[in-house]
Amino acid sequence: MFADLQCVVLDCADPAELAAFYHALLGGTVDQPDRRWAISDGWSTLHAPSGLVLAFQRVLVYRPPTWPDPTRPQQFHLDFGVPDLDAAHERVVALGATLLDQGPAGRGWRVYADPAGHPFCLVRH
Repeated sequence: MFADLQCVVLDCADPAELAAFYHALLGGTVDQPDRRWAISDGWSTLHAPSGLVLAFQRVLVYRPPTWPDPTRPQQFHLDFGVPDLDAAHERVVALGATLLDQGPAGRGWRVYADPAGHPFCLVRH
């Protein structure tokens, strides 16, 4: 094991609205200060009492899933915390992941696809 689950990130049209919904359902703290994420109009978080963190990410042309219709599948990704992005990169690529977005030098996260194409992020913690 070289990573820990940081949060589940859900795509949506209105991050604050969805954070409020899940807050009413689960309790916890909306947009709690956290060095891992910057809160903005396009990003909101919920730190649930269980320790789970949900994040809500604005998608400008959001099209909600039409489960179980596969033409508009479920939309979320996982963030995994790692102490060393370069070492974790080597390990996930060796396991079959594909780098989708490395970003500029010094950015604290990278985007990958798992072998089935599901996106996930490695986030330096």
